[in-house]
Amino acid sequence: MLLAGMLGVGLAAAGDWTGLLWGFLGALCAGLIPAGYIEWERKRGTWGDRHVVDRTKRAPIFFVILGSIGVGSVVMVVGNAPTGILVAMLALWAMTIVLLTVNTVWKISVDSAVASAVVALLAVVHSPWWLLAGTLTVAVCWSRVALRYHSVAQTLAGAALGAATTVAYAFG
Repeated sequence: MLLAGMLGVGLAAAGDWTGLLWGFLGALCAGLIPAGYIEWERKRGTWGDRHVVDRTKRAPIFFVILGSIGVGSVVMVVGNAPTGILVAMLALWAMTIVLLTVNTVWKISVDSAVASAVVALLAVVHSPWWLLAGTLTVAVCWSRVALRYHSVAQTLAGAALGAATTVAYAFG
């Protein structure tokens, strides 16, 4: 979902195919590299699964995400990326800081936050019709609860944070 969302934001920001490249860089730094890190640590036996259910073990993931988004943002600045994709990256970076902070005292759903942020960002940069894709966010939240990885409150908090990320984007 993050890959499609960042490609869509990049396309809107650039107005042409080059935005897809910037969007891919955003998706790589915000999602693919962190997912690769999680998988690497999982295979090493650090975590039982890719969901890292124990919130006390999540801090390294957040620091990898922050570093990866930070490096990607620097590349975007140096490469003169369109402002829209850079602001989206910085909004995701800020969201990650909040997720990390909350996670120190309470387990919040990162998946719900990302799903909500992607849908809301696409609605802002393309069309409010993208809000219909909010059903995907609901599905993500439901799955997190159904799998017993999160409570309803944890998924709702994550989804609210993701939507708030778009506010940062809209005014950034």
